[in-house]
Amino acid sequence: MRPSLRYAAHEALVFNARTHPQLWRLIAGLVVVVIVGYLLSSAMYSVLLGTFSGDWVTGLQDGSNPAAMLALLGGFGFITVGVAVAARLLQYRSLTSITGVPRLLISQFVRVSLFLLALFVVLMLLPPYQMDAPMVSNLPTLTWLALLPLSLLALLIQTSAEEILFRGYIQQAVAARFSHPMIWLVLPSALFALGHYLPAEAGENALIIAVWAGLFGLLMADLTARSGTLGPAIAVHFFNNLTALVLFASPTSLNGLALYLLPYEMSDVQALRPWMVVDFALMLIGWLVARLAIRR
Repeated sequence: MRPSLRYAAHEALVFNARTHPQLWRLIAGLVVVVIVGYLLSSAMYSVLLGTFSGDWVTGLQDGSNPAAMLALLGGFGFITVGVAVAARLLQYRSLTSITGVPRLLISQFVRVSLFLLALFVVLMLLPPYQMDAPMVSNLPTLTWLALLPLSLLALLIQTSAEEILFRGYIQQAVAARFSHPMIWLVLPSALFALGHYLPAEAGENALIIAVWAGLFGLLMADLTARSGTLGPAIAVHFFNNLTALVLFASPTSLNGLALYLLPYEMSDVQALRPWMVVDFALMLIGWLVARLAIRR
């Protein structure tokens, strides 16, 4: 199938960006996103630090306690605000023109989420497998359950913001300037991968984690182009981060809302590499399940 037919739904998202396709507008828009995000985040943290004192403040560096983790994830909402401001100022677009028709977005998000939930249940029913030491308990179960509604809301804010920025604002602006899918699929995904390259935390695993993020971004870009809204990509991203931040988190950072901690650090080459193979496989399966869910 020709790309123009396979990604026909993407045109509904790109159409409004075509009236102002200059790359300088995208670059200036990203500067606006950074400035707005920084100013709003600074204001929020100033209010929080001035109102609530305690040990939770130290967790703002690494998300090591629930309050800090909620603040860090919720702060991603300022990226969405920044995109809305940048799109209005530089491309004369509304936020909904970037996300897709709200009713269709919600419908696709719910449908893909139900399919992914079914996949999760199937995976949990499979015979247990073990490749390393058992998981380490983190939050008490009752505490974790009490926090779960806030955790899910904060996670939805975080994953939506990343999709709005990368698969929405950047992807559509690039597609408005360059018609070939390989350009507007790959370039935002490469930027997404670069944002996940963290050698200080992941050590020798930093490159493979960045490659994983780049492929994930590419698959989410494909889902967005096929569906015509950000709903499916947000759903897949949400379930991925739900597993990585709320169920089983790294022992070194961003674990304040997790039920369990992984028995190894992100820099542990021997322990992480086998699981990366599993992660790559699950990523592809999740993408295929999402594609099945949005079939018309």
